[in-house]
Amino acid sequence: MDMILGIDEVGRGPWAGPLVVGAVVLGTHDIEGLTDSKKLSKKKRDALDILIREKASGFGLGWVDANELDEIGLAAALRVATIRAVEQVTSSYTEIIIDGTINFLKETTKGSYVTTFPKADLLIPSVSAASIIAKVARDNYMALQDTIYPGYGFVSHVGYGTAVHRQAIEQLGVTPLHRLSFAPLAKYKPRDASMKKTTKQIGDTAESKAEQYLRAQGHDILERNWKTRFCEIDIVSLKDMTFYFSEVKYRKMLVHGSGLEAVTVKKQQQMKFAAEYYAASHKLIGVDMRLVAMAVSGTPPIVDSYLELE
Repeated sequence: MDMILGIDEVGRGPWAGPLVVGAVVLGTHDIEGLTDSKKLSKKKRDALDILIREKASGFGLGWVDANELDEIGLAAALRVATIRAVEQVTSSYTEIIIDGTINFLKETTKGSYVTTFPKADLLIPSVSAASIIAKVARDNYMALQDTIYPGYGFVSHVGYGTAVHRQAIEQLGVTPLHRLSFAPLAKYKPRDASMKKTTKQIGDTAESKAEQYLRAQGHDILERNWKTRFCEIDIVSLKDMTFYFSEVKYRKMLVHGSGLEAVTVKKQQQMKFAAEYYAASHKLIGVDMRLVAMAVSGTPPIVDSYLELE
């Protein structure tokens, strides 16, 4: 029984399009033909993608688009996409194997369960499966973009810096899909003359990242920075008829400690009071409510941890 959570990424090197990380637990099912997605024909990949989605115990895909990648950098994007993929896997597993040499989950609670394994997509079936679903998803996405941005040939080169792609950029310019942080496209990046951000601006940006994260998980955002003279709540959201009250803690660098360390017992009591006060002031009776702590770090900020409190 393969209870390994296999992880692999697709789209690290293209000049355009998203970075996608696949995560798969195969479970009890054997699927013949699994290997590195790059060694398979499109027809074979598409067929295996269907089988994996039908038979795997669990799978997830983590996406980082070109704009976010430009903001946070490739290294952080790989970490964020991996975290997003793993968060979608609800089935159980006994270990995690990431293709390559870097543990992108190192700074999460799952980091100690990870083994990094170069060429794992050739040898570990669940990692091969992760490689396949990520590549099929990304290729399909880029094929769709070919109809939105005709003339670039995205359906054929899927964003890589081929001669055809380079010529199209020279003739047509760049699109929102293009990674302007990549050296060959740096000349197309607008000049930023903005001043250094204030502490409040950085905090607002951190909360905006937390809001984006919640929206991606299916939350409807009801309030940002809800305040009274007695209490305040960073974000109030609603998902599946449950109200979530999120406290966002920001750290510029993880070496200074996770933001979750600031969510002490006293702070949790304050959060509970604020949630109950919000419910009373909005006449919410008998509703499900949950407290959430979110850790955000880096410049620009990214969400590191999401924790529902007891």
